[in-house]
Amino acid sequence: MYAAAELFGIFAVHGGNTSFSVPSNNAVKNNNIRFFAKTSSTLCRCVGGDVFSVTPSNNSDVDYLGQSTKGDLNVKLEHLEAFGIDGHGALEGPIEEVARTEAREAEGLLKDLGIPSPSSSRNSARGIFCSRTLNLRSISAIGYDMDYTLIHYNVMAWEGRAYDYCMENLKNMGFPVDGLAFDPNLVIRGLVIDKERGNLVKADRFGYIKRAMHGTQMLSTRAVSEMYGRELVDLRNESRWEFLNTLFSVSEAVAYMQMVDKLDDGAILPDLGPLDYKGLYKAVGKALFWAHVEGRLKSEIMSKPEQFVEPDPQLPLALLDQKEAGKKLLLITNSDYHYTNKMMHHSFNRFLPNDMDWRDLFDIVIVSARKPEFFQTSHPMYEVVTGEGLMRPCFKAQTGGLYSGGCAQMVEKSLNVHGDEILYVGDHIYTDVSQSKVHLRWRTALICRELEEEYNSLIHSRGHRESLVELINQKEVVGDLFNQLRLALQRRSKDRPAQTLAATNMNDEDLTESMQKLLIVMQRLDEKIAPMLAADGNLFNSRWGFLSRADLWDKSHLMRQIEKYADIYTSRVSNFLNYTPFMYFRSQEQNLAHDSYSHYCSHPNNDEFSS
Repeated sequence: MYAAAELFGIFAVHGGNTSFSVPSNNAVKNNNIRFFAKTSSTLCRCVGGDVFSVTPSNNSDVDYLGQSTKGDLNVKLEHLEAFGIDGHGALEGPIEEVARTEAREAEGLLKDLGIPSPSSSRNSARGIFCSRTLNLRSISAIGYDMDYTLIHYNVMAWEGRAYDYCMENLKNMGFPVDGLAFDPNLVIRGLVIDKERGNLVKADRFGYIKRAMHGTQMLSTRAVSEMYGRELVDLRNESRWEFLNTLFSVSEAVAYMQMVDKLDDGAILPDLGPLDYKGLYKAVGKALFWAHVEGRLKSEIMSKPEQFVEPDPQLPLALLDQKEAGKKLLLITNSDYHYTNKMMHHSFNRFLPNDMDWRDLFDIVIVSARKPEFFQTSHPMYEVVTGEGLMRPCFKAQTGGLYSGGCAQMVEKSLNVHGDEILYVGDHIYTDVSQSKVHLRWRTALICRELEEEYNSLIHSRGHRESLVELINQKEVVGDLFNQLRLALQRRSKDRPAQTLAATNMNDEDLTESMQKLLIVMQRLDEKIAPMLAADGNLFNSRWGFLSRADLWDKSHLMRQIEKYADIYTSRVSNFLNYTPFMYFRSQEQNLAHDSYSHYCSHPNNDEFSS
């Protein structure tokens, strides 16, 4: 019988132009893989003779996880006779045993080939994490945002210069900016600006505020509770709350919080008119807007891209794999043509094989897309026809074309693909991910570079978090006993028996002394737990803690947004290179509050907890 691992090396790229074979188990020893030319030659001829068929869209079904089978590879059994395989007859024994053997051999072969398995890739800072099951084989087109997605900027350099231009404009408007400097550690993605109070807040998945900063000063836990104890963050109220969706928000948030300090100190002259925190936010936003509109910032970046762009040699190769697998690739960016061409040429061309140009990767390129309106409404489309950016109106995009404006419906019509056949990849949780999902039901992927630092910080914080959880568990056990004794004392004061005969028979002195001791223990534990809890996440950010967490156990508001709108998320596009264009991403089990209790109660010795 031939094991699946023996046939692992059979690859067909829709046209069958790439193939090799891995022989029997005896041919793989000591990490040396020997390829048999005769077998490979036979296999190549078989691949050309349609050993495999790809499930077309009009003949696809839905699998048991609700995913389309379009793009799945099917084996034509009649062509396997050359390898001694006769379909079902090749499987000897129960499928559970066969699968266990095949999986073990496949893992060994992956190791011999030096290819990381999807599971090992997932369990790393460079993993692709799945919120909603996604069959990549069923995806016909993949669209990409550019800034902070296909191109990652050095935050200190790019946002630092944006901050500098913003401050220059504020100074020209009459605001005091002397002595201020860009501090990227002041904020993180996923925070929310409270424009009414001049605060920056971090909320949990329910919208409850856990940490807050007024100006550049962090507020105490008590102050946060008094200020926001009865309020929830509601992002639909755009006049008050501003969500920091992307790294592009860093420069604006830093500038605003610093100017809040100036307003509180009375340093802003009355000549600017009566300003409240909301008016101040508008002024900062206006200054930053003009920094972009004036063009000086992008001109500086275009003249010295090496100072602002962090190159990723693997990224173009990941897209090349997807294109050669039959995916239609799209670039949909809000940046203009000249900036896009300069940045993409700098970041892609030197890493592509055979003198390819970055344009060769994409079936359609759309600049000045005006997202999120691109996904929401219809706008005219123009074709860019010259290198200088000269445009003419058009009504349908063609393969290989370069366009400005338009809308998502035009893209769907041009490619004849719709809805969940398209995967869109971007860094902005609202503009890229939320709106393409809500309005078009596209599948979505979020790029969040900070995940790498967060992942590693969580690993290095493991000891701290385990000690903290142990102390909290100890307090819970001590607290359980204290509460039971308190209840017994309460019942005794009402001349009623305690919960048990033993508790009823305790004398008053023993009961009081036990409660005093337990209370002191809990108070001492609180003194230990409080600073440890406040320090949790310091390895990522000393003010705000971890990106994805609001406290020790709960998720942050950002993480809730990611889970709701992003089917998959990862730190960079090149992480796709660790997988394949045919990957089946399966979402992981989501733990519920009652899961541990139901597991505990399922044991036969715990009948007293069952009804």
